[in-house]
Formats: sequence, C-alpha cells, structure tokens
Amino acid sequence: MIYTVTLNPSLDYIFSVDSLTLGNVNRTNKEQILPGGKGINVSMVLKNLGFESSILGFIGGFTGSAIEQKVRDFGCHTNFIRIPKGLSRINLKMKSKEETEINGQGPIIEQVDLDRLYIQLDDLQDHDILVLAGSIPATMPEDIYELILKRLCHKKTLVIVDATGDLLLNVLKYHPFLIKPNIHELNEIFHTEIQGEEEIIKYIKKLQEMGARNVLVSMAGDGAIFVSDEGVTYQSKAPKGTVINSVGAGDSMVAGFIAGYCKYHHYLEAFKMGIAAGSASAFSENLATKEEVLEILDTWGHWN
Repeated sequence: MIYTVTLNPSLDYIFSVDSLTLGNVNRTNKEQILPGGKGINVSMVLKNLGFESSILGFIGGFTGSAIEQKVRDFGCHTNFIRIPKGLSRINLKMKSKEETEINGQGPIIEQVDLDRLYIQLDDLQDHDILVLAGSIPATMPEDIYELILKRLCHKKTLVIVDATGDLLLNVLKYHPFLIKPNIHELNEIFHTEIQGEEEIIKYIKKLQEMGARNVLVSMAGDGAIFVSDEGVTYQSKAPKGTVINSVGAGDSMVAGFIAGYCKYHHYLEAFKMGIAAGSASAFSENLATKEEVLEILDTWGHWN
C-alpha cells in the first residue's frame, strides 16, 4: 500500500488578475479552488496513473472539510485526522504580470493529535511505501520527519522524503528509500552554487554517504539526475514543451517515480516515468493525467 502524509494541507485559491493595482479594487478573470499540499498532489497524480494510495495528515474547520471533500471527489482515499483547534490554511496564488503567493500558517497541532498519527503509522507493513512531503505547521516539532522515521526504522517500509533543510537532513541517518531535492535545495543544503552535472552527481553521492539510499535531483527544464543505491547513475534532459504551471511538477515527478517503480521494479523505468509525469504537469494547467504522461513517453524519442 502507498501512503502519503501532508501535515499542513491547504485549500489553494488560484486566480488571475490582468494587472494588479495595489490599493485599488482588482477583479479576477479566472479562478480555481483546489486541495493543496505536496503529499496530496502525489496521491492525486498516482490516482491518475492508476495507483491507489491513502492520504494521511491533519485537517481542521470548514477549510479542512473542503479539502477532504475535494480530494474524495477526485477519487482518492483519505484518512485525515480532524483537529479541534484552528483551520486548515488557505493559500492564495495570484497570476498576473508576476506570480505572487501568500501561504497561511496552518492549524494548532497538539501532542494528542500527533499520537493519533503515530498510531496510524504503526499499522504500516514491510514494503509499504510512505511519502513524507512538504512543510509542517509551526506548532509541530521541527524534527517530526525524523521522529517518524525513527519510529519506523525496525520495519522495511520504503520511505520517500521530499522536504527542505533540516527536515530532510535529519532523516538521512535512517536511510530513506528516496529523497528528491531540486537543484536549488541541493545548493542550500551544501551552501554552494553547484555547477554542471559532474558536481551535481558528486553532491548526490555525499547525500548517499550521509544515509540516503536513492537520490533524485530535479532541475526544471534541464531535466533530472538519479543515482541509485546500486551505484548506477541515470540522467536526462527534460522533454520539450511549453511550461504553463510549475506548481506540483516536483510532486508529480515523485508520483511518477513511485508508479514506475511499482509497475516495473526497475530504477530506470521509475526515473523515466518520474520525468514524464513531472513534465506533463508542468505543461498543463492541472496535475498530469495518465494520457498526458503516456503521450510524453511515446513522443519523447530517444533516451538522453
């Protein structure tokens, strides 16, 4: 079974304004309200690709109810924990001459709520896949991902972590199955400006020395590089296309990798599916569909 954890889900209000004028009334010309959060995105793309998953996390208030309803309407399974204090956040994403985002803080998560999550995670079995993705509410322990991996370390659960900074670094000693930093996050981790593919691979191997089993680095239009726990390196330029919306592209890459791995049990096929899914989302206004992913795989041409 595949489980995704979104500890700080959101209701994303996405709208377009022709020309924003501060201090005046501005009217939208296009609006969407979508469930947001990296783990939720992973589950939704997995659903599109034909793989079921269960979404875990915390929701609160009327916004939490709306998130859950929209995810269920999409066809995903949810097992959210409802918390009594605060509301699930609303994120504003404005598209105009420049894109602007305003993200909410999220609700109050208390220890009793965390304990309920731990009970859910205790039910995971060997070879289940667990995806920990995204930011956490300010009221949660900063080492929450580390605490989760420590709790699961006696199991053979395949844990995938898509996070930044210490949230990511602190879990490496527990040997997560896959981590997926992007190139900017890789620079931040090592406090440098990495130049060229050889340097990227060098720093990927440093992450493996720190404990990561498999490392997938996304580089937007420049493609991706993957180094496996078998010591094999795969790299490819991204498929050509017009980028319409980069939101969710990284999450789609994670979902594609999982789908490819579950279907073929081969890292190369997982890598290819990951790039295709990430690109399909970037080339679309919404998250990648199976048809869009397969079309990219069919028309991509030769392997780079």
